[in-house]
Amino acid sequence: MSYLAKLSEELVIPKTFNFSALDLFAGCGGLSLGFESSGILTTGYEMESDYVATYSKNLAGDCFCTKLDTTQEYPATDIVIGGPPCQPFSVGGNQLGLEDSRDGFPVFIDAIEKTNPDIWLFENVRGLLYKNKYYFEEIVAKLKKLNYIVEYKLLNAVNFGVPQNRERLITIGHRGNFQFPEETTYKVTAGEALGEMAFSVSEDSKFLTPSMDKYIAKYEKASKCINPRDLHLNRPARTLTCRNLAGATGDMQRVRLPDGRRRRISIREAARLQSFPDWYDFQGSELSQYNQIGNAVPPIFARALAQSIVSYLTSQERYSNSEVYYRNLPAQPKLFAYS
Repeated sequence: MSYLAKLSEELVIPKTFNFSALDLFAGCGGLSLGFESSGILTTGYEMESDYVATYSKNLAGDCFCTKLDTTQEYPATDIVIGGPPCQPFSVGGNQLGLEDSRDGFPVFIDAIEKTNPDIWLFENVRGLLYKNKYYFEEIVAKLKKLNYIVEYKLLNAVNFGVPQNRERLITIGHRGNFQFPEETTYKVTAGEALGEMAFSVSEDSKFLTPSMDKYIAKYEKASKCINPRDLHLNRPARTLTCRNLAGATGDMQRVRLPDGRRRRISIREAARLQSFPDWYDFQGSELSQYNQIGNAVPPIFARALAQSIVSYLTSQERYSNSEVYYRNLPAQPKLFAYS
């Protein structure tokens, strides 16, 4: 099955759902798309209005535009998921940890205490296991006290059908017998994901100038870069970030055309490399859309995690007569073109 066929077949929003989830710090909905396509109705919470608009445009669940704090109240739910802001622990964010006001873990822990879900999941950068490991261990200890078995793994999205090397720390809290999803052996290349799009030129294509080419050459020489940072179509892409998608830097994600010209990858190309289907409609300015994509959890990766959670929940005896959640969706022909 081709990459696009896989996205079209697997990332479909159903009209009924067997479980519910709260998605904290939901972003543009990458994590929720993977969960909704697995039969889990999501409710999102996100402070950036463009991100909320994208979520609301594409997903079945509601998304509330709010800055979460520990006064927030939540509806009853089976699952809590989310990506607490990772800037306090990323290299790009200077790894300030507890000293960074953007830390979202107190809110995440508070939501678990208030809703007592059957299972929860958060994803974060690998740096949380290193310089800030002491804080990660503190988080785990607090969550264990809430009666959960806590397990975590470093997983690379490339091993779950995403055409991009993107390593993330996945932490799960459950009551016993949860199994992480199995990795695949085949790795999708950037060329498979982009197809002819990689060789196309649109009216809004942004080409690198001669001065930018010179800057990049100096950047690669100074950083002792063995392989040019252009997108290599015969292998998975390097990690997409807000910085290398939206910023005009030596690390920019870019395509080299057959005639030698180089251009920045487009919004749709970036979305493909993050495993968003083509129907997913991003809202806001170009800069906002690049940032939404760079911050997102790849939906195909999220779906693999969601399916493991569904397997866990359906194996629990008390879910034999589980409630089914219904959602009347508005007619959106473009959105459901692949249904």
